[in-house]
Amino acid sequence: MTSTRATRLGVIGHNGYEGLPAALETLRRLAPGLNMTLRFEESLAQSPDEQITSPGDLDTLLTLGGDGTLLRGARLLNGHAVPILGVNMGHLGFLTCCPADQLEHSLMRFARNDYTVESRILLHVTVSDRHRKVKGEWLALNDVAVHKGGFARIVPLRVSVDDELIASYSADGVVISTPTGSTAYSLSAGGPVVVPTLETIIVTPISPHTLAIRSVVLPATASVTVQADGATEELMITVDGQTGSTFGGADTLNVRRANETIRVVRFPGSSFFATLREKLGWGGIPERH
Repeated sequence: MTSTRATRLGVIGHNGYEGLPAALETLRRLAPGLNMTLRFEESLAQSPDEQITSPGDLDTLLTLGGDGTLLRGARLLNGHAVPILGVNMGHLGFLTCCPADQLEHSLMRFARNDYTVESRILLHVTVSDRHRKVKGEWLALNDVAVHKGGFARIVPLRVSVDDELIASYSADGVVISTPTGSTAYSLSAGGPVVVPTLETIIVTPISPHTLAIRSVVLPATASVTVQADGATEELMITVDGQTGSTFGGADTLNVRRANETIRVVRFPGSSFFATLREKLGWGGIPERH
């Protein structure tokens, strides 16, 4: 009789969520019957033997939290082609595929292969100094933003694509996003909603001084560069809202599509537009009384 290898399920979670202990208990209870071997990040493991040793040793990564936890999971994978199953324990949860109260049902669906996997592009982000020495390098699932630090003034930014100037922005900053990130910071800055499985790069100015300046949707093959055009104050680079570095007047930000992708688990019956209707209230008609 041929035995089937257990699914190696990595688990990370946000300790700030009240429901996390119950979710972990559910996982530990169901895993043996569903032929799953659990591996946890250090803060959740009960012993060193349970800890994730390498993302390449996982079959799937389960994230317990919100979109921020899923983004952290994407960074942990560091480009490995491991699907992410996101469980939403918060409020918004654009990236996650199921709410916490459906965890048990979703695990059972996953165990019987009742799911699909969507491939999403990543951005490869680098910051270089005046001598073209790389100061920082990241992968972004959502976006990278150049923005002000603690000072309240408009900053000048030169934004180019494939070495051709798009414009010199006078703005609070600029967001460069993937389609996945189009419903995050880019949307709040006035950018378009883009179906997350498309392959494009979106450039959105943050509060531009000139009203005519709007978002630009570029092909995924584009290489975007940003320079602080004569700015004397130090700016900030933020990747996926969670990590980043300072950005000086002589530095250059380069953003292009990464060679790696992120794979996100989706269950049949859910859709991007259903999520928009639920999370953003699209198409809602006020009831008449």
